[in-house]
Amino acid sequence: MRALGAELVIVPSDHKRITEGLIKEMIATARDLAGEPGSYWTDQLNNHDGEAGYHPLAEEIWAQTEGRVAAFVQAVGTAHSLLGTADVLRRHRPSMRVVAVEPSESPVLSGGGTGGHRIEGIGLGFVPPLWRPEMVDEIIGVNSDEAMAMARRLSAEEGIFAGTSTGANVIAALGVAERLREDEAVVTLAVDSGSKYLSTELYAEPV
Repeated sequence: MRALGAELVIVPSDHKRITEGLIKEMIATARDLAGEPGSYWTDQLNNHDGEAGYHPLAEEIWAQTEGRVAAFVQAVGTAHSLLGTADVLRRHRPSMRVVAVEPSESPVLSGGGTGGHRIEGIGLGFVPPLWRPEMVDEIIGVNSDEAMAMARRLSAEEGIFAGTSTGANVIAALGVAERLREDEAVVTLAVDSGSKYLSTELYAEPV
């Protein structure tokens, strides 16, 4: 980001953990910065346009699986990717199973308490404002260590170079797949590139 000319404002975490306090401080910082001339804040958590961006992805999933997809699994940050994709898939298949993934250390979506974890991009520590629980059939918790281990496996064994939330997605999707028929498919997302995590514990010292 600096190489592209950005001036970064760093909000320090609590011992590299994602917590409710960290997320809320980041939001407050973004809100303050948006008050400066020439600034624009998308207010990601409250942006109702976020889900629509995933509608074409859902159509691509349906086409590429030739209608075999019976379950969609996705980790929850804003919830846009899960709900936006599920909306369209359920138009094609009303019985589509929709499974949310959250850090087991901070199981707020499933009614537990807030806590610190190390899966970047998900698990805000509070329920996202645009969360729609009626859309979700199941919530699966995955802990940070397991998610990191799976992300490393994906890179080393499958050539899928991604981040920790992708590891969490794959763990949950494998569990869901065990319950499906042989002619049914489960789909999850490789959320981002592992290049963003080279300086973190995920890839700095692979186990």
